[in-house]
Amino acid sequence: MNHINQKMVRVDTLLTGALVPLGPRNVPSGIIKTPVDGPTFLGSEGLVTDRQGDLKNHGGPEKAVHHYSIDHYATWSQEIGTREMLTRAGAFGENFSSAGLNERDIAIGDVFGVGGAIVEVSQGRLPCWKLNQRFDVPDMALRVQASGRTGWYYRVLQPGKIAPGDGLVPLDRARPDWTIERLHRLFYIDPFNPDELAEAAALTPLAEGWRKCAQRRLETRRVEDWAPRLTGASS
Repeated sequence: MNHINQKMVRVDTLLTGALVPLGPRNVPSGIIKTPVDGPTFLGSEGLVTDRQGDLKNHGGPEKAVHHYSIDHYATWSQEIGTREMLTRAGAFGENFSSAGLNERDIAIGDVFGVGGAIVEVSQGRLPCWKLNQRFDVPDMALRVQASGRTGWYYRVLQPGKIAPGDGLVPLDRARPDWTIERLHRLFYIDPFNPDELAEAAALTPLAEGWRKCAQRRLETRRVEDWAPRLTGASS
């Protein structure tokens, strides 16, 4: 067993969100998260009190929990200016907020125990246009994508009750070489690396959508159109 980090990392803040209208089009969204005070149940598709407005692109078993490092907040404040929402966890629609863990530390297939649940890292976040509305920054989704400060998602291997302050206990590492940082580099910086794409396409713990994307790039030598996701515009 290869532990990720010998120091104790905790889920300092646990967050969920109700559906609320977002932006000038009043699109239903659960991106605005608020802290959960006590124990709550984590099921196969996420926290029981969490909601998503677009079930095609958000939530589900492969995106059950979004984890984001509170350590990134200071950098964002420097880059986009002071925002009241950056004074506390939840600005990026995350469910887990913690310090001391980031995209360089976390790898696809990492397994953690948290409270009574067990979770596994499934993919990085694909930032969407709702971040533009959330921050009132027209290119915020693109900025998050370009920065690599995306956070990551878990699938739930064992449902159970969890609570704020629970330790994130490393249990196993399937592919410590495939960090979220490396995945980001392949998909957005070096998108036609054939060896890396072939390896990603065969990376079993990686969410199916990402593996299929890697395989398509190998076959077509084309990068998918990011505009609909990043801007909300039609393709």
